[in-house]
Amino acid sequence: FFCLLVLLLLWCRLMRSSLPGVRSGLWGIWLIGPAAMTGFSLTHYQHGIEDVKTAVMISGRGSNMAALLDYATQPETRPEIVLVVADGPAPGLDIAARHGIKTLALPRPDFASRRDHEAAIKDALTTDALTKGGVELICLAGYMRLLSADFCRDFEGRMINIHPSLLPLHKGLDTHQKAIDAGDAVHGCSVHFVTAGMDDGPVIAQRQLAVHADDTADSLAGRVLGLEHQLYPLVLGAMAEGLITLKGETVEHRSGPLPGVITDLTSPLTWQA
Repeated sequence: FFCLLVLLLLWCRLMRSSLPGVRSGLWGIWLIGPAAMTGFSLTHYQHGIEDVKTAVMISGRGSNMAALLDYATQPETRPEIVLVVADGPAPGLDIAARHGIKTLALPRPDFASRRDHEAAIKDALTTDALTKGGVELICLAGYMRLLSADFCRDFEGRMINIHPSLLPLHKGLDTHQKAIDAGDAVHGCSVHFVTAGMDDGPVIAQRQLAVHADDTADSLAGRVLGLEHQLYPLVLGAMAEGLITLKGETVEHRSGPLPGVITDLTSPLTWQA
């Protein structure tokens, strides 16, 4: 009995240690390689121990941000959205505020250069006051500005975006009309890691649907948006569980269960490699 008590006390002390590599314990050992590659510490993916602090960047109404919030605010899910940043007075900020999320508007005209603007965004993403010690994941959700190579390098492997096309097809704007004009039989959406190129980072996952003969750009946009609202929180959940990592230019996946529910997706959720 005495030996068991000593072992229990040692285990409790181990779990309370402030060293990231120690706190992760046995749960984090398998992530040493990918964690080093992407700039994450092991504490980011401690299964079932800590939430993963996440920021969302928007420019408009924030419908994808709302889908992420619906998933992240479920008590059993790992992502914790701690900040929503907009490049102006975006309507999506009101949605975030109603969820009790800190919001910040940084209008581009208020800054002399893109460098100054991005410096302010980076400060918001890393300051203790706004993000509880700095964010670990960043989701671009309708953020309409290209980010510099320096900014993308600072958050390499930690910043993702959703785009309304089956990349590498139809980068940029007006993707639904481009799909119709090209005579595409299928169309859809992609989640990808963010790099300095426009919609050019490694693709993580895609969902597709058939293009109907009577589709317009608006009808196609509405149906694809439904796919986006399913795919984006699914990818965020998988990243928070450590099932998706970026190694160089290669996206690596591990299959596994995901907590929470997503509208119109079968529960329990799973991520398939």
